[in-house]
Amino acid sequence: MIIQLKGKVAYPLTIDPTVWIFDDRKIPFEEAFLSTTKKEETEVDELKKAADRFQREVYRQSVKPPVNKSISRIDKETLLKSTYVIPFEDFLNTAEIAADAKNARLETNEGDVTITIDQLQNSLLLFAKDGKPLKETGPVHLYFRDGTNFDSPIKGFNKIIIE
Repeated sequence: MIIQLKGKVAYPLTIDPTVWIFDDRKIPFEEAFLSTTKKEETEVDELKKAADRFQREVYRQSVKPPVNKSISRIDKETLLKSTYVIPFEDFLNTAEIAADAKNARLETNEGDVTITIDQLQNSLLLFAKDGKPLKETGPVHLYFRDGTNFDSPIKGFNKIIIE
């Protein structure tokens, strides 16, 4: 369930997608391919919801007895039932790709797939479906941010070799 990133990089990485569920960079799958306008609206809605939850929690703390279900429990339940992607860009920046690198080869269960560095830089990795890791077809599925492979993501790879 790990991914190796190696090849023309300053720092080869071993990446464990099972811990990304706790990562703040994760994005709900249904929001990952929305247009910029939709994302801004979603962010405003999320801020409003957070403010409303805060107000309810302040009110609940002033009323006795307190409600058993806290905000953190609600968030945890949502976290463990959702589908998430994470942008791959930060990992590539950490690995420091060589300036002359042109392609990335993904070693999949069904043969190698070669994509450009730009495609890899602008990709999203699906790592949790319904709150669970992708054990059978994973550890991750690679989607291009522009949605061109939305119906057929790259699956079943555990090695990315920068060439």
